[in-house]
Amino acid sequence: MGDSTADIAFNLPHINFIGIEVHSPGVGNLINRIKELDISNLKIIQHDAVEVIEKMIADNSLNGVHIFFPDPWHKKRHHKRRIIQPDFVKLLAKKIKLGGHLHMATDWQHYAEQMLTDFSDNTNFKNCADDKYIPRPDYRPLTKFEHRGQKLGHGIWDLLYKRH
Repeated sequence: MGDSTADIAFNLPHINFIGIEVHSPGVGNLINRIKELDISNLKIIQHDAVEVIEKMIADNSLNGVHIFFPDPWHKKRHHKRRIIQPDFVKLLAKKIKLGGHLHMATDWQHYAEQMLTDFSDNTNFKNCADDKYIPRPDYRPLTKFEHRGQKLGHGIWDLLYKRH
């Protein structure tokens, strides 16, 4: 619903952010939060994230990308709908500057393991964790989906990669 995006932008006012969301209620809520908190370093694009990154973002222009709790499409027949896929990883490698980062978080262990596999197959990214995952950094607020996952007994997996 955009609360985490608003919180991050509010707490890091020296960094510009683009929020990409297709879900209209989430966009509306984020617009309200931007007004409420008087956030000036966050712009929103309501459209499919893959298309936006592919067609509207210049190569080597992003300092970082955050993908927090994307839809896990937990049924095996729907895994092809997950945003993190090998082709999307290749696309991100073109858009993120050398030295830039990609931070992802999920409460679905299988999805976290798939993310690890998809990124280990791409030599443009280096995992920043000593082990596979990192602890939640202070800048990443607890999200609604994270709270729900914890109530359901799910673990939380944060992955951080550096573009090299």
